[in-house]
Amino acid sequence: MMSTAQRAVFYGTEVSPPIKVETVNIPRINDGETLLRLKMSTICGSDMHTLKGRRKANVPSILGHEAVGVIVEHKRKDLDLKPGDRVTFSIMNSCMKCDICRAKIPQKCRFLFKHGFRTLSDECPLSGCYGSHIVLESGTAIVKIPDNVSDKMAAPVNCALATMVSAVSCIDDWNGKLVLVQGAGMLGLYGCALLKEAGCAKVYCADINSDRLSQVSEFGAIPYDKGAEGCPGSCEFDVIIEVCGAAAVVKDGMDLVKIGGTYLFIGMVHPFSQLDITGESIIVKCLTIRGVHNYAPWDLEKSVEFIAKTADKYPYETLVSQPFPLQDIDAAVRETETQKFCRVALVAE
Repeated sequence: MMSTAQRAVFYGTEVSPPIKVETVNIPRINDGETLLRLKMSTICGSDMHTLKGRRKANVPSILGHEAVGVIVEHKRKDLDLKPGDRVTFSIMNSCMKCDICRAKIPQKCRFLFKHGFRTLSDECPLSGCYGSHIVLESGTAIVKIPDNVSDKMAAPVNCALATMVSAVSCIDDWNGKLVLVQGAGMLGLYGCALLKEAGCAKVYCADINSDRLSQVSEFGAIPYDKGAEGCPGSCEFDVIIEVCGAAAVVKDGMDLVKIGGTYLFIGMVHPFSQLDITGESIIVKCLTIRGVHNYAPWDLEKSVEFIAKTADKYPYETLVSQPFPLQDIDAAVRETETQKFCRVALVAE
């Protein structure tokens, strides 16, 4: 086992440079912990909010929570995996014992710890995915990745795909439903594929980015153009799913969702999400509005099963860039800002 690891430490937007790549000794793991060698990580939109100062973060910290890795060592009696197994893992560590966990919302555990969000310390020197290694705590779900799922396909599974699996599970029966997905980023395109496989009558997807919208048909959906001939209009959609993070789209969504319909909010996980809607507009349509944040361990398991089952059906690899070396993380962040790829990848060499 290597004695040292690389890590990209975020020191805050007021520091120059805000991210520094450092070398640190790999700690001895404690009972219940797992040490992974990270094969590939990807830059999530939520990390971009942090890097651009739109969301507060603990500093210094190692950002990054999307990754695929190989088990180096573990000290967990409940884990039927061995060194060398390629795995994904839940972005959160949950106790599975508190009242919230028992209510089947373990992603909101009273004792929650999230990888990639923790303040750096000597006790926890490898807590995020922008590096060569990560130490996972005992309450982290770990799932083996099948051989037919590449690293580029696997890296974003434990955030974007698992979150969309959680969202889709909010409705028991999708058969015959007309759905609009607002946003053709990683969440949206995963959602299109999931909804197509779930049996929706038609899935439409809207986005202001024409390049991203052009990918929608490859993931089982129809590009949506409000007002265009043949596109559904006011009060026609059974379900609207917001995944773009822009509060401005909600006004259109409230118009398009039908009476008795459902509106799922997923992408607006930042402070700039004030909504310009009235209580009356919700009440008179008898709407169900539900927020979905992160996911439970069983959603992660379903995500791995889904991407393995559909690996040859949808072009998942095209959503992720060729990997940047960890030393070039600044360039990777700039590439993320171009929105050419839904995810930009990093590898520690």
